[in-house]
Amino acid sequence: MSAASPGNASALFDFKSATLSLEAFLLRTANLTSLAQALEERFGSSPDLFNGEPVVIDLTHLASLDLHVNFPELIALLARFKLKAIAVRGGTVAQTQSAQAAGLIEAPESHAHAARVETVVQEVVREVIREVPVEVPVHVPMAASTMFIDKPLRSGQQVYAKGGDLIVLAAVNHGAEVIADGSIHVYAPLRGKAIAGAKGNTEARIFALHMEPELLSIAGTYRTTDTPLPPDVTGKPAQIRLEGDRLVFDPIAL
Repeated sequence: MSAASPGNASALFDFKSATLSLEAFLLRTANLTSLAQALEERFGSSPDLFNGEPVVIDLTHLASLDLHVNFPELIALLARFKLKAIAVRGGTVAQTQSAQAAGLIEAPESHAHAARVETVVQEVVREVIREVPVEVPVHVPMAASTMFIDKPLRSGQQVYAKGGDLIVLAAVNHGAEVIADGSIHVYAPLRGKAIAGAKGNTEARIFALHMEPELLSIAGTYRTTDTPLPPDVTGKPAQIRLEGDRLVFDPIAL
């Protein structure tokens, strides 16, 4: 095979226009210690939720406050949660220059509109019922793909249905965790953690034939065993849905 002539560059590479949709990470604090705690609170139990996904850091809120951001530390923090920061937008001139010095590029507004990864505006507040409402300004449609699990999940095991629903045909035991971007269906006892609508799908639901979970979450709104489930759904067939910023529990008649 003969090598391409140095003068014939088009035989080796080319440039073509491309349009990419990136997630935007809305940064609402310059206190990275508090941010790390908030990220751990929300995503610490779901280490595989993100898989090196590229994000644009949205500085709109901090621009109005003219706050300094330690971008090298912020980039490293996001990397801990498998988020790859590649650009910034919405910042002041000084903030943008600081971000560029850390290796980020300035992104136009249209390049980060598909979805948003929300941060916490204030310190994480634990209510008595342990439900943490999270703003989701965009609707994330549920994908058509579905993952099936037909073996029991033991303590320490985690399953994540990225981009779709999760159907489990065996028990989810204490210490196990099931996660889906869509809805979760457990046709057996649900005793572990169930996180539906993991990336903001407020229409997602959780179904189980025997409802006694350690933790429930839909689109960022959580409830743990600190608050017992209603008697009409505890240990019974039930569904969990999101109504506004509260989890609603409905028994299922079989």
